[in-house]
Amino acid sequence: MPDIKGFLERRRAAWPWLDHVVRAAGRYQDNRGDYFAAGITYFSVFALFPLLMVAFAIGGFVLVRDPALLDSIHDAVTEAMPGDLGVQINELIDSAVAARATVGVFGLLVAAYSGLGWMANVREALTEMWEQQHPRSGFVATKLHDLAKLGGLFVAVVASIGLSVLAGGGVIGTVLEFLGIDDLGWVQSLVEIGLGVLALAVTWGLLTWAIARLPREPVTLGSAARAALIAAVGFEIFKRVGVIYLQSVTGGPAGSTFGPIIGLLVFIYFTARLVLFSTAWAATSHENEARAFVPPPEPAVIEVAAPAPARRTTFAEATVLVGTGVAATLGIGGLLRRHRARR
Repeated sequence: MPDIKGFLERRRAAWPWLDHVVRAAGRYQDNRGDYFAAGITYFSVFALFPLLMVAFAIGGFVLVRDPALLDSIHDAVTEAMPGDLGVQINELIDSAVAARATVGVFGLLVAAYSGLGWMANVREALTEMWEQQHPRSGFVATKLHDLAKLGGLFVAVVASIGLSVLAGGGVIGTVLEFLGIDDLGWVQSLVEIGLGVLALAVTWGLLTWAIARLPREPVTLGSAARAALIAAVGFEIFKRVGVIYLQSVTGGPAGSTFGPIIGLLVFIYFTARLVLFSTAWAATSHENEARAFVPPPEPAVIEVAAPAPARRTTFAEATVLVGTGVAATLGIGGLLRRHRARR
């Protein structure tokens, strides 16, 4: 039988990158990386519903200021769904527009609550990958700090996704047509490549900041930047695969209903795993392992055990009892003889 363990140890000694991968995978597994990735996925999906409520409220404010647009939406719904179903949908649209303020305020409150839960889970997961020892601060201070981090992260994510949409959509063609240079194919290709590189750079900066600054205790930017580059490339690949997936599953009624939800869950889960593994990669670099916190050993407790008393055997106990009886008998007999002699 081949010595697989010995072969792996030799390869790790010969290939430093393989040794780093194994150490990062061990850190990821030992600190429950999949568990935290599942928690991040749950809070991410939970936070989408209040965000959709806010989006509907914003749409309601836009429609109430543009009655012509609202009428065109009603006409489109009536043409697509004639009969009672179309009437019911139009009534729902009118109700949503009328309750736009209430829906918006409630959505903002729930979004803040779920967003803080999401941020707390993300920060705890990254802190766990770094194996940091950090003092616990007050509840209010922690939530305010998480809220500030959440705002910065939201802006960076929107910028990254927006640049990716610009690079992959038809917006570039519209802009080039407006400038009158749409007939130059190489210009459009050059702009698309430039925006793609810019989106990758923004994602890289976002993930570098997340890996280095979202943990409860800040860490070095150098190793975080190297790990974030791996995560950024993987994230861009995931986004491209996600677009292809959505185009392939939205053809049928079942796919258009469940395909985007399943794809969103898979995308968030694997993205969270990628970010956490990249964090474990950064934490297991040699310069960070040298600075890692080593817990002190537990205090030694010296106990002196008293020797157990020797236990007499049954035979010894019987011998002592017999001897005691014989001695008592002889003593009593002697006393009786002395008493008779005196008489």
